[in-house]
Amino acid sequence: MTEFILIEPSINYKDEYIEMIREWEESGEMMVPFVLKFDCGDFDLLIQELNNLRDVPREDSTKVNSSTFWLVDRNKKIIGVVNIRHKLNNALLFRGGHIGYGIRPSKRRKGNATEILRQALIKAKELGIYKALITCDKDNIGSVKTITNNGGTLDSEEVVNGIEIQRYWIEIPKDH
Repeated sequence: MTEFILIEPSINYKDEYIEMIREWEESGEMMVPFVLKFDCGDFDLLIQELNNLRDVPREDSTKVNSSTFWLVDRNKKIIGVVNIRHKLNNALLFRGGHIGYGIRPSKRRKGNATEILRQALIKAKELGIYKALITCDKDNIGSVKTITNNGGTLDSEEVVNGIEIQRYWIEIPKDH
């Protein structure tokens, strides 16, 4: 096993996942991506909910399918979570983008965000995404570095509810 690998959510990682969520909650920081906010009290239901998000066709223009992966290390510790939207609606094209990721507080500033995004881009390509949109708050210097380290090119900046949002595109080579 390489140092880190993206895996699909699994009941086999229940204790590690709950430990990560507790760490995040204790930090008081916002949990990103949005799937981290799903209730994990019934872990089987959480896994089913994530699978439904991936597999059940969305009937309206406000929701899109997405795949969730966990970044784990060789000790099977969950380092972070990434969510990849299969396509974008108008709202996500403006803010949200294709890929949202987060690294648990104790594992930040160690290159893990760059790694989770690098591996997520490979998964995005497997989903047929060759140009990925990623957005972040302008003042989130860590995310800006993560995105640019993975080839992100700044497209635009907008102010949304008083927060400056940056939109980056990453080209994913078809032959790579």
